[in-house]
Amino acid sequence: MLTKEDTVKDKEEEEEEKEKPRFNFNLYMVEKARSVNQALNDAVLLREPQKIHEAMRYSLLAGGKRVRPVLCIAACELVGGNESTAMAAACSIEMIHTMSLIHDDLPCMDNDDLRRGKPTNHKVFGEDIAVLAGDALLAFAFEHIAVSTSGVSPERIVAAIGELAKSVGTEGLVAGQVVDINSEGLSDVGLERLEFIHLHKTAALLEGAVVIGAILGGGSNEHVENLRMFARYVGLMFQVVDDVLDVTKSSKELGKTAGKDLVADKVTYPKLLGIEKSNEFAQKLNRDAQQQLSGFDPVKAAPLIALANYIAYRQN
Repeated sequence: MLTKEDTVKDKEEEEEEKEKPRFNFNLYMVEKARSVNQALNDAVLLREPQKIHEAMRYSLLAGGKRVRPVLCIAACELVGGNESTAMAAACSIEMIHTMSLIHDDLPCMDNDDLRRGKPTNHKVFGEDIAVLAGDALLAFAFEHIAVSTSGVSPERIVAAIGELAKSVGTEGLVAGQVVDINSEGLSDVGLERLEFIHLHKTAALLEGAVVIGAILGGGSNEHVENLRMFARYVGLMFQVVDDVLDVTKSSKELGKTAGKDLVADKVTYPKLLGIEKSNEFAQKLNRDAQQQLSGFDPVKAAPLIALANYIAYRQN
């Protein structure tokens, strides 16, 4: 039986709950993206040779959701670091991501004409300059994280650079891309091979972003590994959702060519599982990802939880 005191206490707790500021994900993303965009603009200046820097800036500053750099910053803040600590690394990750998009769109790869609602880099600057713009962004990414990261021990910077290199090389993005290319047109590509492609081609750089943020923020080995698993689940979920959107949304809605996986005869999750089962798999990956954050302060983990939900339910 409730006493008068219990009722008063319950009401006080309700009022306290109401007064707690709720995490505003949209505002968070706008503010972080603005900071990242400004840092990218400051990092890659328009200078001689002008043509190559124009091409680099054209794709790097073309917009986009900035999911990877924001993941890096959020992971850094979760373990006790701050935005400025992770910003150089966040920009380096976005440079590498942009490189991968420029190269992915080339005629020898996916042969795409549209990216982020604009003509692809090679359509504007030519294939030769597009290749070199991607190469330049890749090289500068490593210079930038090494030279511009401040307030962090050399040991942690070296560890972060090692993670960045692994995420983009033959243990990461390149491995996934190669197996993806070699799988086109094959009829016997199963779920295991598809998962390998996406864990490397897409998830590896997302994983690198989170792990690098945690390392630079001073995270313990246990925290870093928890966040690694979180990012791996989120990275795979990102691609499952991407596969579904490719067959359910228009080019205008996506800001890139829709249905291109179907045209290239690529194996996708909807092709193997169907759309409904693919959506169910994405939801499971989201739950598994968020379980990895259960040991962290829920207030500090709110940005990563919201980012996972955003990736799970995004429409483009």
